[in-house]
Amino acid sequence: MRLSVTAGLLSLALSALPLVAAEPRPVLHVTGQVADGAQAFDISELRALPATTLETSTVVTDGTHRFTGVLLRDLLTRLDADGDMVTAIALNDYAVDIPVSDFDKFDVILAYSMNGEALDRADKGPLWIIYPRDAHAELQDIRYDYRWVWQLSEIEVR
Repeated sequence: MRLSVTAGLLSLALSALPLVAAEPRPVLHVTGQVADGAQAFDISELRALPATTLETSTVVTDGTHRFTGVLLRDLLTRLDADGDMVTAIALNDYAVDIPVSDFDKFDVILAYSMNGEALDRADKGPLWIIYPRDAHAELQDIRYDYRWVWQLSEIEVR
């Protein structure tokens, strides 16, 4: 009886505490030549942008997968970015330069989901640069494979 009374009092006390909503954490920082200066996006802000879905295979997964995310050209246009190169930087500090012309030539997306499931840090997320590899023979080249940055955290526009 004492245990249930104690548990009931604890439950009552906890319910009286104000709930504090955690601030959304940025998952992407865009720096460099951006009209309004550096920008940060949380996942809900990225999901609120117009989405594109593409199906393609990757060199690091089996089979074909359905990826959903934001077209990188649209994101850069939205930010009034002015550069011809971006450096994509991952959480583990992997960095690669990608010509902005890739985003104009191909429907490259900043994916936040694969097969309808949110990408998480344990599996290439929360963001992964995805090229429409199966739609273009020229993308099946190792030079492009290096540009598939998973666990993307920053894009620097130059």
